[in-house]
Amino acid sequence: MPFDYEINPQQIEEKSFQQIRELCELSAFNKEQQQVVMRIVHSLGLPHLVEQVRFSALACDMGLEALKNNCAILCDVEMVKQGITKRMIEKEPLCYLNHPETAQLAKKNAETRSMAALNLWQEQLAGSVVVIGNAPTALFRLLEMLEQGAAKPALIIGMPVGFVGAAESKQALWDNHQNLGVECITLLGREGGSAVSSASCNALLRCNRGEYY
Repeated sequence: MPFDYEINPQQIEEKSFQQIRELCELSAFNKEQQQVVMRIVHSLGLPHLVEQVRFSALACDMGLEALKNNCAILCDVEMVKQGITKRMIEKEPLCYLNHPETAQLAKKNAETRSMAALNLWQEQLAGSVVVIGNAPTALFRLLEMLEQGAAKPALIIGMPVGFVGAAESKQALWDNHQNLGVECITLLGREGGSAVSSASCNALLRCNRGEYY
């Protein structure tokens, strides 16, 4: 039973992004933004998501510079952490979801572990790239922390997925990022997830290496 399919990884990637460019209207985005948008579409296979992607004014610039300088990459869940391409970074991304203190804090405060984990972000938060792809409660908590004066990350990639709080948390990020003085990339609506959020970070890492499609 022979099947006719592409097996060359480079050809697969090139053909994929060629199709994405044909299917998506990208003219409203600059060079780096286009790379992020295409990675978002590629990771979920949904061209219509182009209309839901939002970039703050200096999001890509700040993210590129921070990543170039080997900033901390803070992740809400292990799946996001594992999705960051390791060959492109020098420092291991950080995720405190399974840290012993996280479980204790979550139980004490009757909150999600994703929320409690942010208590352990404090020392690394300044100038970091935050990647939230799973937990709306983590994104809401981060916004609360910033409002209360926490150190500002260089970039927030906020793309949690789901039905309870996901769309609302991303809308809150988009509506309040200017008042909070932070840069962000988000995907409005219910869609999102670990793969798409880590892919967005990877897109910036690729740009720093001169890898464009």
